[in-house]
Amino acid sequence: MDNRRIFIRKFGLLAGSVLLSDQLMAFAAFKGPRYKVAVIDLMILKRQKLSAFPLSKEIGADGVELDMGGLGDRDTFDNKLADPLVRAEFLAKAKELNLEICSLAMTGFYAQSLATRPTYKQMIGDCISTMKAMNVKVAFLPLGVQGDLVRNPELRPAIVERLKVAGAMARKAGVVIGIETALDAAGELKLLQDIGSAAVKSYFNFSNAIKNGRNLHQELRILGKKNIIQIHCTNEDGVWLQNDPKVDLKAIRKTLDDMGWKGWLVIERSRDQKDPRNVKWNFSANTAYVKSVFQ
Repeated sequence: MDNRRIFIRKFGLLAGSVLLSDQLMAFAAFKGPRYKVAVIDLMILKRQKLSAFPLSKEIGADGVELDMGGLGDRDTFDNKLADPLVRAEFLAKAKELNLEICSLAMTGFYAQSLATRPTYKQMIGDCISTMKAMNVKVAFLPLGVQGDLVRNPELRPAIVERLKVAGAMARKAGVVIGIETALDAAGELKLLQDIGSAAVKSYFNFSNAIKNGRNLHQELRILGKKNIIQIHCTNEDGVWLQNDPKVDLKAIRKTLDDMGWKGWLVIERSRDQKDPRNVKWNFSANTAYVKSVFQ
């Protein structure tokens, strides 16, 4: 009986230490305020340009999502960050301005097909290598028009298989790939389950739910906090977030708070139609409003 008590006590301590370790690892993955706000170098017209950092600072963001460069018919991305000297400049400028690089974006897949490109492993491998070199933990991978599983369900087996491969690559490197799909939350959750990798999660976009007439709050809850790695806090262009009747950020914050989610809110669009190319004007307004709600 005494041995049994000792075993139970030791097992309880071991289980507690494992749980605490998992909690500490989760906390270490996202330091600082519960919600941070970033902008995208591509959308502020500074794709892979060092000047994206001072502009992001002027806008008031906490960080930047950097793009991997164009893809087109190349074997891999036109990635300036593959150059160690360029990477060093970017990292130094980010540190100087106290900005974080929240993620690297493979936006080339908006127009290209993950299901059919023969060099997809090279593309994803190059992104992961850049992530490791820059200590970035999240990559954004949109399935895009050619990978739209609502319109092209026949692509699902190939996409699942390739994302399993990508997940294995990401897991080995200690990073996460966030995918954006055209599926509803239930469909995307099923896709994640079929992929079966903790290194492939959802990169949720408010506009996908809104433009398809879905309940944004319900979509967030269906996916759940453990399946959402980052959020594109945005709607279609036309009006700023604070003037958009379809986006109730205060209610969205309550939903995310209730879920226990924390992480990066990355502003993509929501530019005023009067002057959509006025980057500083549009993104400063949206960033200030998002921060007023979430910080």
